[in-house]
Amino acid sequence: MTERERLKFLEGQAEDAYTRMYDAHSASDVTARYSDAKEALYSAIGVARQLADEDGVRRLEARLAQIKAVFRSQFS
Repeated sequence: MTERERLKFLEGQAEDAYTRMYDAHSASDVTARYSDAKEALYSAIGVARQLADEDGVRRLEARLAQIKAVFRSQFS
């Protein structure tokens, strides 16, 4: 797997975890999916940095901030 493929994979993992937050049946499940999304995005940001993809870093950091804001406003 190339680093670009890994970046796409991690983004997909983050988005999947974010979607699963809404399907969770308990607060602990929501929190676990939120943690999964954050972890995948932090890893994706690291890969984007390694690739010197500054636009990607900014986009991923913005998505991370958005997911954090949604979690705080809807699930906390």
